[in-house]
Amino acid sequence: MSADSRRINRDNLGAWLLKGNADRAGLLDRFARDPRVERWCVQRSYRLDLMDAGQPVLFWGSGCRDRAVAYGIWGWGRLRGPARPEPGGAGWWVPLDLTIADPSAWIRRDELRADPELADLEVLRQPQAANPSFVTVRQWEVLHRRLPIPRG
Repeated sequence: MSADSRRINRDNLGAWLLKGNADRAGLLDRFARDPRVERWCVQRSYRLDLMDAGQPVLFWGSGCRDRAVAYGIWGWGRLRGPARPEPGGAGWWVPLDLTIADPSAWIRRDELRADPELADLEVLRQPQAANPSFVTVRQWEVLHRRLPIPRG
């Protein structure tokens, strides 16, 4: 796959993917108390200009040192609007309507790697890349069939 074919645009965007490090941010405790996610930090790039209300978004959990909790897709939802700067220029964030699913519904990293249609997900190719990551239209179609979410 060429570098140009990996550049996201409105034609090949299926869904956004936002990542969180469970160890660094205490995500497991936070999501156990409240699985709703209303905002998440993103890094300034051309991708932020493509983010709009209503676009699908996935949440990728990682960073569990003890490996008792699987890396993978932990939740899903929609963007509530475009990316916004923090007051005072401290960074960027995106408004969300996203819920972290029960762990039994998470799609584990090893399952994604084993699927020939999903093995090339950007988050698997470039796990250290900054937020937001993305999935292509085709990858989103495959994932959407596996996730318990309504069409729309």
